[in-house]
Amino acid sequence: MDGLRWGILATGGIAHAFTSDLKTAGRTVSAVGSRRIEAAEQFAAEFGIPRAYGSYEDLVADPEVDIVYVATPHPFHAENALLALDHGKHVLVEKPFTLNATEAAAVRDRAAERGLLAMEAMWTRYLPHMIRIRELVASGVLGEVRTLFADHTQKISDDPTHRLNAIDLGGGALLDLGIYPVSFAWDVLGEPSEITAQARISDAGTDAEIATIFRHQDGALSTTVSSSRGAGPNTAHIVGTEARIDIDRVWYTPTSFRVTRPDGEVIEEFRAEIEGRGMQYQALHAEKLVAEGNVVGDVLPIDETVAIMGTLDAVRAQIGLRYPDEG
Repeated sequence: MDGLRWGILATGGIAHAFTSDLKTAGRTVSAVGSRRIEAAEQFAAEFGIPRAYGSYEDLVADPEVDIVYVATPHPFHAENALLALDHGKHVLVEKPFTLNATEAAAVRDRAAERGLLAMEAMWTRYLPHMIRIRELVASGVLGEVRTLFADHTQKISDDPTHRLNAIDLGGGALLDLGIYPVSFAWDVLGEPSEITAQARISDAGTDAEIATIFRHQDGALSTTVSSSRGAGPNTAHIVGTEARIDIDRVWYTPTSFRVTRPDGEVIEEFRAEIEGRGMQYQALHAEKLVAEGNVVGDVLPIDETVAIMGTLDAVRAQIGLRYPDEG
């Protein structure tokens, strides 16, 4: 079989973006499921998908679906992923993987029991510029990496009815936006040993702005800022003793970067031309893992996904933020 047959669970904006990139990459999308058959049928017509279902249960029961992309709001990720796994489907779960580390571990463990892939859709890690950045860090060209800076700041909405401001939907800057720079810090510097966080809590009870400082191995530091109320530069920087990497706007999407020595000499410039938004790269990697029989993952192993959720839990504990579904 040439690749996997995809099922799309939910029909919101992120599902549209992902499915568009799947089609751009020539992947097979067999079915889509929604809680409303009308939404599923409209989505199927838009993308030329042969089957549309009015429930998630019917989608995951489809024998012509091999892998399910879970695109529901955060509080439903674990429930939906477990449903798909219990029907023998691999899952690519939109980030953040779940609401917290406990839920993430439950999904990981169920996937392991079933011998299936459960992978977080942190699409940034699979983009060409990020692959090259990891190569450069590993090569030692930066010397000893000491600091990392990244922001994910957008002017979205202060409407209390907006999903991002809904506490019962896991709203707030951290899980929607902060997951990107936090995962980036993990990717480059590894697990933080010390975590400090500050936030401004909105009238809706969600974190409108949040900043973190992490201490990593050998004392390296990372700082992140995330906000849903104002658009910042959305750039990222990795600073080593021998050179630094400056990633241009918007750093977590396909973009360019430069490697610069302390004297200002630019020793590498990188820019990749790609089709679509770039979400297809994570899908292609998921298909590769399944073909190889690797259901643990490598670029973002499932254990790391669970541990990153633990970091987000620790950040939320510091700012006093709990979600209703956590009890």
